Amino acid sequence: MTTTAPVTELRAAPLVARNLVDWIETTHVPDGLFTEDVFLDFTSPQWRQQAQGIDAVRAIRDYGHPGPGRVPRLRYDPTPTGFVLEWEEQWDDATGHWYCREMMRAEVRDGSIAELSVYCTGNWNEALVARHAREVRLIRP
Repeated sequence: MTTTAPVTELRAAPLVARNLVDWIETTHVPDGLFTEDVFLDFTSPQWRQQAQGIDAVRAIRDYGHPGPGRVPRLRYDPTPTGFVLEWEEQWDDATGHWYCREMMRAEVRDGSIAELSVYCTGNWNEALVARHAREVRLIRP
């Protein structure tokens, strides 16, 4: 199944993928989303981090995205051992409005995510989003 849709149309994806998007949007880790020994390999434009265990994985996410956000667009593709998720995310904090694009390969074991490999564009502030809109014409959203 290949889906390019708003989050509300992710209904056909497995519960683990829907729960992952819920975590991205709410910062709440749903029960059973991760195995206890979940491993994360996270790459941003100029840095790479790894973490093992639910609390350590959550800490990396919370550092870059400490509050709730929105996932206006995503694509979900199943793999033989899990799935790939590509998404756009938007959020607000005390400094303004932010945007990023990310892609993740998730390995699933017994219905929970056991391993994540995540690539992020980095967080774009309002000024960078506006500059991009002025300078680049995207063919597709």
